[in-house]
Amino acid sequence: MAADLSQLVKAYDVRGVVPDQWDETLAELFGVAFVRVTAASAIVVGHDMRPSSPGLSRAFARGAAAQGVDVTEIGLCSTDQLYYASGALNLPGAMFTASHNPAQYNGIKMCRAGAAPVGQDTGLTEIRELAEGWIDSGAPAPAATQGTISRRDTLEDYAAHLRGLVDLTSIRPLKVVVDAGNGMGGHTVPTVFAGLPLTLVPMYFELDGTFPNHEANPLDPANIVDLQKRVREESADLGIAFDGDADRCFVVDENGDPVSPSAITALVAARELARNGGSGVIIHNLITSWSVPEVVEEHGGTPVRTRVGHSFIKAEMAKSGAIFGGEHSAHYYFKDFWNADTGMLAALHVLAALGGQQGALSALVAEYDRYTGSGEINSTVADQTGRLAAIRAAYESQEGTTLDELDGLTVSAGDWWFNVRPSNTEPLLRLNAEARDETTMAKIRDEVLAIIRA
Repeated sequence: MAADLSQLVKAYDVRGVVPDQWDETLAELFGVAFVRVTAASAIVVGHDMRPSSPGLSRAFARGAAAQGVDVTEIGLCSTDQLYYASGALNLPGAMFTASHNPAQYNGIKMCRAGAAPVGQDTGLTEIRELAEGWIDSGAPAPAATQGTISRRDTLEDYAAHLRGLVDLTSIRPLKVVVDAGNGMGGHTVPTVFAGLPLTLVPMYFELDGTFPNHEANPLDPANIVDLQKRVREESADLGIAFDGDADRCFVVDENGDPVSPSAITALVAARELARNGGSGVIIHNLITSWSVPEVVEEHGGTPVRTRVGHSFIKAEMAKSGAIFGGEHSAHYYFKDFWNADTGMLAALHVLAALGGQQGALSALVAEYDRYTGSGEINSTVADQTGRLAAIRAAYESQEGTTLDELDGLTVSAGDWWFNVRPSNTEPLLRLNAEARDETTMAKIRDEVLAIIRA
């Protein structure tokens, strides 16, 4: 194994193929490096349902304990359940998951005490460099006194905490289809939804990290086809899909039509502003719909635009004291959840909003979904920088356009905008476009794609 972990340690987390790119030996080194960088005396560790997760998680715990650090293992959990444990116990945490990636992948999402992010600029680079050095030289000597490794079940406490943040006491009975994608939603949903006036129709709740039914990535339209069909068959009020580690949720309405994550962001923002007296900062990344800042301002809030990526949003949440943040990738962040992302809490907000009135979900979300978007379109390119420069050259002299480079290149005009940004991990450019109508959106989308793919 080469002592260059740059392909394994990404901008926000560790992610790679097991055992080709990493294994339990390296996981143990990551455990040592994590406690060195966080200066922790105790940590909490959890894992998803992938076949390699228990072994990697335990190896990480061994590495930490060898340095004299006490480890609390919470076992099978969703990523937001690990964030709950980090916040409630005030301990740094590590979650073993590769989210929606295929079965042969695994990874680590790390945080400091209180679920504060560990990313490229907040400790992850140092963790990588330490582990790289130890691959060649061997792990540092163990501490004179070893730390303990103990078990703790946090699922009931996590569920109670979430239910305490959303008033669901007076909602009308709802029928909800939930597709867990054989991921951790199958573990958490029954406990979180217990006692609520819901008829739950479960799909793929069996924990299986080989993903036998479909990939656990609900942003890919192919992976919600089963959910859409089942919602219509059951005449359900809505459907909810979770990704593999259940930190993201995706919603479909009573017709089986997808609800834009930007519309969910706007809906939850309006509810959180109402809970906070009609004022507060709401974070949205730069590829969310124009609808989001509009709704935020209409409800008395202050919208703040950020780069794409959870470490950027969490940092801005802490800096600005924001009460809520949303990304178009269906990550939702809450001040009352240690600024961390939890798809489950967003799902509870949708259930509360829908159940608190008599109309259908499609009618409820219509006021939050005002524009036409392209969705994210990925193109493989040999020269990301050169293609971005070509796009800039094509639009910078056009009258009425503004350009900014907060994250990639965003070009805005009166009736449309688009953003093109490079992938951190692959030779891709990602395009998102939006306009006031379908014709304009399609025209802008196709113009930009022609430049990208020239």
